[in-house]
Amino acid sequence: MSEMMIWVPISGFVALAFAFWKTGWVNKQDEGSDKMKAIGKHIADGAMAFLKAEYRVLAIFIVAVAVLLGIANSGEGKSPLVAASFVVGALASGLAGFLGMRVATKANYRTSQAARTGLAKALGVAFAGGSVMGLSVVGLGVIGLGGLFLIYREIFTDMSMVMSVLSGFSLGASSIALFARVGGGIYTKAADVGADLVGKVEAGIPEDHPLNPATIADNVGDNVGDVAGMGADLFESYVGSIVGSMVLGATIMVSGALAPEFVFLPLLIAAAGIIVSIIGTFMVSVKEGGDPQKGLNIGEFGSSGIMVVVMFFMITMMLPATFTLGGVEYTSFGVFLASTIGLAAGLGIGFVTEHYTGTNKGPVNSIVNQSATGAATNLIAGLGVGMQSTAIPVLIIAASIMTAFEFAGLYGIAMAALGMLANTGMQLAIDAYGPISDNAGGIAEMAQMPPEVRQRTDKLDAVGNTTAAVGKGFAIGSAALTALALFAAFRTTIESIRGETLSINITDASVMAGLFVGGMLPFVFSSMAMGAVGRAAMAMIEEVRRQFKTIPELAAALVVMKKYKEGQEMSVEDQKTFDDADGKAEYGKCVTISTEAAIKEMMMPGLLAILTPVVVGYIFGAEALGGLLAGVTVTGVLMAIFQSNAGGAWDNAKKMVENGVEINGIKYGKGSEVHKAAVVGDTVGDPFKDTSGPSLNILIKLMSVVSLVIAPLIATIGL
Repeated sequence: MSEMMIWVPISGFVALAFAFWKTGWVNKQDEGSDKMKAIGKHIADGAMAFLKAEYRVLAIFIVAVAVLLGIANSGEGKSPLVAASFVVGALASGLAGFLGMRVATKANYRTSQAARTGLAKALGVAFAGGSVMGLSVVGLGVIGLGGLFLIYREIFTDMSMVMSVLSGFSLGASSIALFARVGGGIYTKAADVGADLVGKVEAGIPEDHPLNPATIADNVGDNVGDVAGMGADLFESYVGSIVGSMVLGATIMVSGALAPEFVFLPLLIAAAGIIVSIIGTFMVSVKEGGDPQKGLNIGEFGSSGIMVVVMFFMITMMLPATFTLGGVEYTSFGVFLASTIGLAAGLGIGFVTEHYTGTNKGPVNSIVNQSATGAATNLIAGLGVGMQSTAIPVLIIAASIMTAFEFAGLYGIAMAALGMLANTGMQLAIDAYGPISDNAGGIAEMAQMPPEVRQRTDKLDAVGNTTAAVGKGFAIGSAALTALALFAAFRTTIESIRGETLSINITDASVMAGLFVGGMLPFVFSSMAMGAVGRAAMAMIEEVRRQFKTIPELAAALVVMKKYKEGQEMSVEDQKTFDDADGKAEYGKCVTISTEAAIKEMMMPGLLAILTPVVVGYIFGAEALGGLLAGVTVTGVLMAIFQSNAGGAWDNAKKMVENGVEINGIKYGKGSEVHKAAVVGDTVGDPFKDTSGPSLNILIKLMSVVSLVIAPLIATIGL
């Protein structure tokens, strides 16, 4: 079986080859007019400028942490190679984000141009761009993990040492993911809030209008937050689920001896998932005039069905019929059932998320209706929807944990997390398609393309919102299961070193103290992220207001726009005034504000997540650290669901009002008081759903990974 492991990195290279092929195809598509090319270049330059600035800061962090890891693990029974694993994991995560965002900034304006031809062509270009992100993530993940695993198996004879050193890869991935998510989230929401509050509410101009100085920064933010940030997020979830199940697999006994096949299996399933994801990309298509959602669903559910079949044969053929874990006997079929439960739980949470955030659904309709009485009632309704939305996902997570444990113990929980993410290449391709379509709509608006083009891109964007909801379901569900698997791996590592059971008893003072501290951390973390967005948004708002007041051409054009309703033809003189303002907005200054704010503000939340488990573990011991992890996992999952769903509901409520709604027999649309109330709600919800909410998914996993890495160093504390 060990000979099969060579296919793991090979499958990763196949994924990268496919991604490069898709990149070449996207590059060959029609770029459109010179104006579209110029807008696309502005977005691409802004996105790359941010990544370069972010990576310069993170390079210092990576070197510093690698040195500390090397020193801390240089004693007997340890290995400084964990530092090498950390560096490789960080580099792989950063490279995945870079590759995905690079093609996304090329696919966006090409999608706009393709929308001239029709919906089917536009979907093809946008999804091709998304598939590069998806396959880059899984490809680099299995190359890194599989390659290091093969190398370390030649160096170390002890499998537990192999896994201890390999866990550094997950730590590197998680660290970069958190900074990328927080930094990208701050960037995109600072620009979005500035563009909405000053552009829509104060100036009364449409979203993505070229007169709005924050428009380019807003579109850049879609890429750095929703493409690069999201890619890094799922990269670390993907890697974490594989590492967690491998660590637990290294403890399983068959006939009184360790069974390496339980360690090999997660990597081989991940490799198979790459091939299935590639097959899934060919299932996505739509006929002209058809529903893009159906095309994407065929790809998503079709590939998921294939993955279930593949997992059945791989698990039942590779694993022994029965095995012992924790003194209890389980079966290989039980492992398969646990893996399938994870996949089903992810889909279930996604559907629940879509219900609470989807347009024309009851929860969003309630927010729309309550917007009629102002921003205050809009905010109250949105908070209520977000809180209510936590119930069913938590019940699904709880049920999946219990059933997976029943079928295969702690290894079953880890495999449930892996099963949920086995098809990550396809899931992320569909998710990344969303921000590309969103950008395409913005470019169509800025380039003043025909109305039918924007209608097509808006249809793609609306579908992207739904796919994003399902993607968030997988992200939240995988965060809970992966964190639990990593926690179990942490506990197992401590117990193997101590030679006794690690007691996490809430009647123990240190455990209870850790539990409360852990429960508090998501609130402090969210406060930091929200505060950062608020400060950056203030600077953006002031800059946009300054430009509207001090740039004569912009001020004159705004006066002209207010004279006409949307779609109404301007006089020759007014049209000239409007045209003279084209290109006068100082987009670069807004891009600089978002970039500098994101780089400055992302460090403290990231350091909080990394240093807290280290401090608690070294000072108070493994028991207190166990309590900390339990607390941060529970409140982190609840806060993530609440914030993500409340933000999504507010966002779609605003979009419904913009498309026109009827409340108590009165019609409302853009520019109405109802619209202004909805924009305020969306402004509050933006950092919820795109900054602090998704970052919490990473927070709980990163703290678990840090704990797993330092477990050998703190195992004897408190004895």
